[in-house]
Amino acid sequence: MTRQQILSALIPILLLINGVALVLMGWDKRKAQRHDRRIPEKVFFGLALCGGAAGIWAGMGLFRHKTRHPAFLWGIPAILLIQLFVAFLISTVF
Repeated sequence: MTRQQILSALIPILLLINGVALVLMGWDKRKAQRHDRRIPEKVFFGLALCGGAAGIWAGMGLFRHKTRHPAFLWGIPAILLIQLFVAFLISTVF
């Protein structure tokens, strides 16, 4: 598989994961406002670890959601930085 083929497959997957993460952040914020049953935090961290950290971080800012939780405040940007660093390393190897 060439580098271009890998990117052509990976980019839509990452966009989908980040889109789902962003939507779930908005949905969870709405559930919080209505005192309804919430989405577990482990779901958000699972999505972040699967490549959705940018979507969750964007959702934190856009919906002003989970911004007072230290695990989110520090954890999500840390996961995103690690993912960007790994992407940089992989791009230099190929």
